Amino acid sequence: MTPWIVAGCLVILALGFTPSPAAGPSDHPFGKPTVDNWNPGNDITATRGTRPTGWMDQTRSEILARHGVVATSEPLAAQVGLDILKRGGNAVDAAVATMAMLALVEPNSTGLGAEMFAIIYDAKTKQLYEISANGPSPANYTAETFGLNGFDMTGPPYGTAPTTGIFAAMVPGGPDGWIKMLDRFGTMTLNQVLKPAEDYAKEGFPVHEVLANSFHGSRNSLCSTSVDPDTPSVYCPGGNVPGLYEIFKNPDMAKAFHELRMHGRDAMYSPSGAIAQAIIAKANSFGVFLPVGESQFWKFSDLSNYEARWERPLHTSYHGYNIWETPPPSQAWAALEMLNILEVCAEAKPFDLAVLGRPNPMFTHIEVEAKKLAYSDLLRYNADPDFYTELPGLINDQFNDKAYAASLCNKIKIKPPKARPADVLGNLDGGTIFGVAADRWGNMVSFVNSVYTSWGSKVTIPGFGFQLSSRGGMFNFDPNHPNYVEGSKRPFITIIAAFITKDNAGYPDGEPIMAFGNMGGGTQPQAHAQHVVNLIDLGYNVQATGDAARFDHNQGTGVSVSDVLSLDYYLYEAVGKKLSQWGHTVQSRFGLGGGYQGILFEPDPDLPPPDPDDAGYKGPVNGTYRAGSELRKDGAAVGW
Repeated sequence: MTPWIVAGCLVILALGFTPSPAAGPSDHPFGKPTVDNWNPGNDITATRGTRPTGWMDQTRSEILARHGVVATSEPLAAQVGLDILKRGGNAVDAAVATMAMLALVEPNSTGLGAEMFAIIYDAKTKQLYEISANGPSPANYTAETFGLNGFDMTGPPYGTAPTTGIFAAMVPGGPDGWIKMLDRFGTMTLNQVLKPAEDYAKEGFPVHEVLANSFHGSRNSLCSTSVDPDTPSVYCPGGNVPGLYEIFKNPDMAKAFHELRMHGRDAMYSPSGAIAQAIIAKANSFGVFLPVGESQFWKFSDLSNYEARWERPLHTSYHGYNIWETPPPSQAWAALEMLNILEVCAEAKPFDLAVLGRPNPMFTHIEVEAKKLAYSDLLRYNADPDFYTELPGLINDQFNDKAYAASLCNKIKIKPPKARPADVLGNLDGGTIFGVAADRWGNMVSFVNSVYTSWGSKVTIPGFGFQLSSRGGMFNFDPNHPNYVEGSKRPFITIIAAFITKDNAGYPDGEPIMAFGNMGGGTQPQAHAQHVVNLIDLGYNVQATGDAARFDHNQGTGVSVSDVLSLDYYLYEAVGKKLSQWGHTVQSRFGLGGGYQGILFEPDPDLPPPDPDDAGYKGPVNGTYRAGSELRKDGAAVGW
């Protein structure tokens, strides 16, 4: 052995090196979970690839199709909707089938106990229609009842309404909304469009990553009987929540779908309906103390008196386009006020968002300051207009007026830039699904469903496998607030749906451009405004606006959440330091911004539109649908 080899070996021994073990596979080949690691994907270290054209960080191309498109936050639900389109159904049929499937595959966010809004573009009348299917509180849901059951209603300071248990639960609105959509605009029966979800509920479906994360994070409460003994039997089978890639079955929900298919609205809203009977029995099983003369907390009349309602969507103009949103008690009018501020104040300051571009600390600063102003009005005034009758006038004459927006411009400090504390604080949580559908005739639907907080009230209807929503948690205990807790009243509601049109003499509400929306509690109006700016001012395509980083400003109360600006990780890296210097309380977050879906219609001027009265039409629409579904959810945009 040569001297230098001997010396090398001595150095290795001196450094304490030992031979490496034989190479072997990962502890989690193919990303397979184990008992001690529910999602090995959390441990992956890798460098992401880039696209060969366009924005290199866009996750995928837009989906392009001409016969129909569905986009939502869960791939199986999108496929169910697409199958309905292929079988001859229209966009409304597909939307209802998709929402039903989402009730099964995203039970953390929606369900048969959820509320629903939708904006529908009808190709026959060339108009927009909006349906509000958000159920009210039961008639005995009063301050007196709350006081009898230990809630402190005497304030100030006033407490907050609960988000779990029977005092959070509201009358289910979504199923009645589905039925009314089909009755007015559908071509298929409820029997037909609910059948796929029923079949999947029996057979089971594999759990995707985002749902697995929700199951994992909520396993203690879902497996506990402390709120409701019936919840673990559905969501904690065998003593544990379903894991990533496991097959989850909900045969009780299959029974609920079957009841709705066979008996329609009566199944859930009539005293003769099996689901209605189960809801009333469940709601009255909690031993609630009631005012003198009352014997039931929930009555059959709470269900039978409920009707989803057709209303006019609200709208404003933004740089030549019409932006349409759902009416109150939906929070959507805050998005319109925010856009008015951004448009009008750009001329008054001046600033040009298109020139500033993203990522730019001034760009984000301006948007966030506009958001605070709009949300302060929202939190102060939003409520059920049936009870607060002044609200529609306030929105039309003030909050959605360009002159009012101009009066707020001097509150956005840009010379020098400085964060201004929000005038009104309030917390807006939420768990929501959003989706869009379009068909070969040119009909388009923008729809949203929610049980509010994750897994809703966690009050599960035995025998039917779904939980009631927790929307009662949005009521206010301050008797001077328009959103004060009262019986038979719809609470402030976070879910919203949106649509964009362009003025055209042949279309009463404007020529259809895009159905879009963004889920996620208080995220929604501020995200809608960010998407509109991305699409119109910055020229993002339908997929790119979803994949782009977003901010989410929390106007919540309390030391830990008050007036906090959260930035998606890469946006924080780019602008967080400067925004902090300007007075914003900034934090970095992963996966921030809810979840977006969108469908845009690109008409071909050389092609005549299909006859919307020709139910047997088999050809394509007179143009191209462009659709996107973003990276923060498990979703997909699918077309044919």
